[in-house]
Amino acid sequence: MTDTVLGIIGGSGIYNLEMDDAHWQTVESPWGEPSDEVRKGSIDGLPVVFLPRHGRGHKITPSDINYRANIDCLKRAGVTDLISISACGSFREHLPPGTFVIVDQYIDRTFAREKSFFGKGCVAHVSAADPISPALADIAETAAKAENIAHHRGGTFLVMEGPQFSTKAESHMYRSWGCDIIGMTSMPEAKLAREAEICYANIGMVTDFDSWHPEHGSVDITSILEVMHANVDHAQALVKRIAKDMPRQHPPCPIGSDKALEFAIITKREDRDPSLVHKLDAIAGRVL
Repeated sequence: MTDTVLGIIGGSGIYNLEMDDAHWQTVESPWGEPSDEVRKGSIDGLPVVFLPRHGRGHKITPSDINYRANIDCLKRAGVTDLISISACGSFREHLPPGTFVIVDQYIDRTFAREKSFFGKGCVAHVSAADPISPALADIAETAAKAENIAHHRGGTFLVMEGPQFSTKAESHMYRSWGCDIIGMTSMPEAKLAREAEICYANIGMVTDFDSWHPEHGSVDITSILEVMHANVDHAQALVKRIAKDMPRQHPPCPIGSDKALEFAIITKREDRDPSLVHKLDAIAGRVL
């Protein structure tokens, strides 16, 4: 079995997460510049790798994040399991600000982002039917209960392009689709993690009611930041508990996230583009 390495992608509230032997390290990627260096360390003896999604200082917009480089550099750092923590708006009364939603489904409405490591010269199709690894979500749910964090298991995450927030008409439409929360960063992150054979779980930290709620008005960045700051302690406690509870040897994913490329590559070996294959060394080296 493989040693477990826990990856965390998140915002400023996790920068100062207490870890043993914590240090920032540059990880180069053939897919370009990742958002930042990674912060490596350990919690309860478990290796942990943190990547600030928007870069330290929140300098990168959701559309400008190099999602491929981010996932690639985490794979190169040995990450086997990835927890994504992101701020989000809520479409449901029972998911008020302060709630942590352990996502299980997505609707991807992004359009200005590179969404796959594969392409001309090496074609692959992975299943995204169940984008979240259930065993990792189970650990996140158990950790939230143990830390007395207001949370909800399950929910559909609408990922929009941004950087503007929704119109009221869009907000009502997304509610009618059955979406539960909305944000700007979890796609194509989840799809790329699947291509990289990394088990992935997403925790949406609700900061607002988007623009649909008649009693809460439009989304206000000042109010969002206040809730985000209030969520920092909970987010850090959750990550620490997850690290404590993770198995030290990585078990097989019950839905095969860690074997997603087993039969996904369509292009015959002799027809593959050598330059693309070279870039895929970390992502798909196991099967290439």
